[in-house]
Amino acid sequence: MFNFQPNTWMKSLDMKLFLPVVVLIAGCLTASGQNNPLSRYGQRGMGGAGGKDSLEHRKEDTITITFRYLDSSRLQKIDSEVYNFYLRYPVPPTYVDFGNLGTASHDLVFHPYLKPGWDGGWHAYDPFVYTIEGSKFYNTTKPYSELGYLIGSHAEQMINLQHTQNITRNWNAFFQYRLINSPGTYSNQVTDHNSYRFTSWYQSKNKRYQAFLILLGSKLKSAESAGIRNNGDLDSITYSNRFTIPTNIGPSQNFSSNNNPFGVDISTGTFYTTGKFMLRQQYDIIGIKDSLVTDSTVIPLFYPKFRAEQTILYQTYRETFTDYNPDTTYYINNLKFISTPDTVHLSDLWHNLTNDFSLYSFPDSKNSQQFLKVGISFETMQSTYNAGERSLYDILLHGEYRNKTRNKKWDVEAFGNFYVNGYNSGDYNAYISLKRQISKSLGYLQVGFENVNRSLSMAWNKESSFGFGVPLTPFNKENVVHLFGSYEQPRAQLTFAANYYLLTNYPYFTSYYIASQQASLFNVLQISGEKRIALSRHFIVRALVILQQKAGNSPVFVPLFVTQDQFGYEGKLGFKNLVLAFGLEMRYYTPYLADAYSPVIGQFFTQKTTTIHQELPDINFYLNFRIRSFVAYVRAENLNTAQVTTAYGFGFTNNNFVAPSYPYAGLKIRFGIYWSFVN
Repeated sequence: MFNFQPNTWMKSLDMKLFLPVVVLIAGCLTASGQNNPLSRYGQRGMGGAGGKDSLEHRKEDTITITFRYLDSSRLQKIDSEVYNFYLRYPVPPTYVDFGNLGTASHDLVFHPYLKPGWDGGWHAYDPFVYTIEGSKFYNTTKPYSELGYLIGSHAEQMINLQHTQNITRNWNAFFQYRLINSPGTYSNQVTDHNSYRFTSWYQSKNKRYQAFLILLGSKLKSAESAGIRNNGDLDSITYSNRFTIPTNIGPSQNFSSNNNPFGVDISTGTFYTTGKFMLRQQYDIIGIKDSLVTDSTVIPLFYPKFRAEQTILYQTYRETFTDYNPDTTYYINNLKFISTPDTVHLSDLWHNLTNDFSLYSFPDSKNSQQFLKVGISFETMQSTYNAGERSLYDILLHGEYRNKTRNKKWDVEAFGNFYVNGYNSGDYNAYISLKRQISKSLGYLQVGFENVNRSLSMAWNKESSFGFGVPLTPFNKENVVHLFGSYEQPRAQLTFAANYYLLTNYPYFTSYYIASQQASLFNVLQISGEKRIALSRHFIVRALVILQQKAGNSPVFVPLFVTQDQFGYEGKLGFKNLVLAFGLEMRYYTPYLADAYSPVIGQFFTQKTTTIHQELPDINFYLNFRIRSFVAYVRAENLNTAQVTTAYGFGFTNNNFVAPSYPYAGLKIRFGIYWSFVN
């Protein structure tokens, strides 16, 4: 008996969505005659020593492009590797979601929150939110664009658009947009995410003034199901179409009603919106003037000794849960509602404004990566809850020292923040990291220490609309001590790392709404290793192995062992312009008491009754290739769900669970294309 079910690719791919793919491929093949810009990325800083490669004197088919992050002056090149699908996919490989792109997710690897001061506490959708820390500032000799489109089973799609160009030699602009839309394998899982990012980097002609501008926005919409009502429905022939399995909350749906990326209607779900505006200005008060003379031009240089910096940051956060058709049984049994209202609507809105002034000193004027920085910030926070409004403020002092030596053998980083007054008074963090190149043959050794003392996030505050399960007595500040170290051997492509966390007053949720705090001390130890193994010239194994162990009276439950492995072919197959990678990926983690999820408050919570284990490791097939500036990804995911049953025949129905009541999807086919080109 041979019977593919609707969760297989033949029935789940929406063929109408192939039209934009065909159009985009045609454009890629038409443009494939131009040289590949990815093979010529250089390392020239804005207005720096690459004067012979100026904007006015370029060959038509070449480009030099670099980028940096806000808090680093190190210039980097774009990663053009094709073996790693997750370079272009928002959810990291060690994360688990609910089987649909855009749903709530969390890391299998334990990572406590290590930032003092204000925090909303809504982190279930973090992989889909653009951040200031992840924003890039480019410098390019020609306009550069990238168009990306990913289509998957069950009408899943993701659109990525990027463009950067220098307006002048010393002024660059970058824009990025991402759309994620997917109805999901199961009912009430539809997601509709829109995110944009704009950055601009300007430097004056005399190199003494520079400005960094960031505009970010994310509008995330995700229907919530609270999981399926009965796990046994997965084995029932009645629900061979997984989309018809009843869920704990949310209305009955037709798949076609959620198959429109421009008109998604969510009656039960989470709506999370963020917006950020940041302008940072720097002026070098004292320094040394210099210039670089080439055959065609004279480029002014300036080596700073003393710098002033001003940063203004405005941020908005809105977390909303709405259920227009609440299920009486679910709310009364799990959230202890006395009676279920006609509509459940919870919402928090925050407007935060930060003004910071800092001073830099550069001991070595010709090494911009060695500096001492001190500063003061004033923050105001204005909130709107279901029950009213509140205004808060904070004053904090901060300092930082960095030194990447000119011979690149030492890399020192130390910083600290201390909240001297305001709502989060007494919060602080202290961080130091020392990294040393032992030798070119032996590689690098790093050791570090971090200590964070922080007020709990607003999700653990009784005033929050989501805080109806928070006790009247305020929680104490959380304290985390973090010791870490790593060893890197680039030649052997080997990395070992260790993290040790010592935690007190750890906050968590014990049920669908009850907030709690673990006052006693406990610890978590992590040891990880990552290695590239060449079985032959072209057959490569990449392995990531993580061991985790907790000790003490801990509310944290994590798998003891997590591994993400890749085995495949990497080469050209004799074709000059082809870069090809294909093979198998595997993810496995040991059984553990996985956190359950409460969609109403948007939090994962500790449970001690259901052990989550994989029927088989998650197994994916991948085929990735690049032809000049065209990149394609073809994936068949969750091959491990294949089975033959009396009810179904052959199908991909042996679903793993990732949390109580949340099964993973069956077979998913994904096809993605990315086209980069020089205007």
